Amino acid sequence: MDLGNIDAVAAGLCEKRLARVGEHLDRSYVKPGKITGCLTAVLRGGQLAYLQGLGDRDRERQLPMTTDTLFRIYSMTKPIVSLALMTLWERGLFTLDDPVHRFIPAWKDLRVREGGAWPEFQTRQVDRPMRIRDLLTHQSGLTYDFMQTTEIDRAYRKMKVAWPSKNYTLDDMIEQLATLPLEFSPGERWNYSVATDVVGFLIERISGQSLPEYLRAVIFEPLGMRDTAFSPREDQLDRFASCYTRDAQKRVVLQDDAQASRYMDRSFYSGGGGLVSTVEDYLRFCQMLLGGGAANGQRIIGRKTLELMVANHLPGGADLASVAMAGFTETDHEGVGFGLGFASKVDPVKNGYPASRGSYYWGGMASTLFWVDPAEELAVVFMTQLIPSSTFNFRGQLEALVYAALN
Repeated sequence: MDLGNIDAVAAGLCEKRLARVGEHLDRSYVKPGKITGCLTAVLRGGQLAYLQGLGDRDRERQLPMTTDTLFRIYSMTKPIVSLALMTLWERGLFTLDDPVHRFIPAWKDLRVREGGAWPEFQTRQVDRPMRIRDLLTHQSGLTYDFMQTTEIDRAYRKMKVAWPSKNYTLDDMIEQLATLPLEFSPGERWNYSVATDVVGFLIERISGQSLPEYLRAVIFEPLGMRDTAFSPREDQLDRFASCYTRDAQKRVVLQDDAQASRYMDRSFYSGGGGLVSTVEDYLRFCQMLLGGGAANGQRIIGRKTLELMVANHLPGGADLASVAMAGFTETDHEGVGFGLGFASKVDPVKNGYPASRGSYYWGGMASTLFWVDPAEELAVVFMTQLIPSSTFNFRGQLEALVYAALN
């Protein structure tokens, strides 16, 4: 992909209107110091229509945002890992309705919390076994430690489930989860969770390769995603962005220093949130999605498999507003369905933003986001490094600005 060949007109967008994206981000976020910097790209019909960096990738060292900046993409890891698992499904190595305990025997007798608190829970049997489909659709009954709404997520915090501490591994996480009850019986509700970390474990168990090895061989190398991995290489450190958060006074403060990052030398390969990547690399992933599973002469996933993944798998075609537990997620709930690793827009009017019905997307905890709109042959990638992603509604604002530029 040639990031130097930018032509909004050839892509069917109004250059003047598209420039409003950067004007808005600079005026509303970068200059007021609400974020240190950002990088936005718009791809349409295979043509790069827009690419602009603003502000700094490292405020403390006064290093500017560049087009090759390396970012923590957190939960934008999930679509990549979900798709990787489905490449094994295409080989007939499992079915979506296989019980998870086929590959994790210790999970055969999972239970659901009825009362009590960690470590003394009152539990009951699940109504049915957890299926692989439940992991991909976040209907597994698992949760996240940062939800801070239930006794189960409190137990995750107490036990440090899925915390990337030194020498902690996916195997450790699986063993911990075997001792904890679920929030609900699989299939009953939708709840954002460590499910995609479990998907990463399944990839290792089914393929016989480590998760980094499998992703590199099946997705990254074929697509030319040279900068995407679970830890920055030594030669990437000078391009690595620092990550920030907001304190109680709403001041932007350093959360993870790029030159002394906790991302270095990690043993926990989080399929739910562990990758670092660049805008160019993630555009390559999006280009493959727009190509029905193929790009640059390389087929990564079958066209019909991808259609299955991005369809709404919620019961009865419901949206998240009707089936999701209360708690954090990387999307609005109104007018949004969920497939096998991707949120999907099922009702743009109800959702309130202009991306087409059938567009699909996800975001990351440091406010990164992407979406793919097959009807418009459009993909957008936005990168910044501000935790949490719920601080600002970048997705809605960018949707309005980008679609207003379509000719």
